[in-house]
Amino acid sequence: MQLKKQKTSLGLINPKNPVNVASILRAAGCYGVASVFYTGQRYRLAKEFNADTKAFHKIIPTIGVESLKDAVPKGAEVVCVELVEGAVPLPHFEHPENAFYILGPEDGSVPQDVLAWCDHVVYIPTFSCMNLAATANVLLYDRLSKSDFISGDALIRSSRDTNNTTKI
Repeated sequence: MQLKKQKTSLGLINPKNPVNVASILRAAGCYGVASVFYTGQRYRLAKEFNADTKAFHKIIPTIGVESLKDAVPKGAEVVCVELVEGAVPLPHFEHPENAFYILGPEDGSVPQDVLAWCDHVVYIPTFSCMNLAATANVLLYDRLSKSDFISGDALIRSSRDTNNTTKI
């Protein structure tokens, strides 16, 4: 038993750290993301130093594009996640069924021209900014927690590491 595939894609603006992208790919695999798009050259130049230990980069299309606007999946609502004034706090946000989530670079912000074409802008309430991978994990978990998800021991058995056979 597995979690159902989501109508969800991620768009990363010029990610800098291949370890963060690998962690995002792992989260994408865990939460049923369909594809990951990225802009810029920094990740392209470093992606062979991959830390995706579950090899989700072989399963989930990870596609370099010139513009995330051109990569929006058909019918998807665009949701930008950024610490920007006027954004909706993630706990109050209702995720669209078909979503394209945009996350900014680790060392910058989502540009104003990108914010302008997004359907929604949300932020994660924290006491400090999180790194890119942590943001993706919290976002995808929030989406799952607000959905009608499958639960139970069969899911636990299919999701856990092969070295884990613990029972209560």
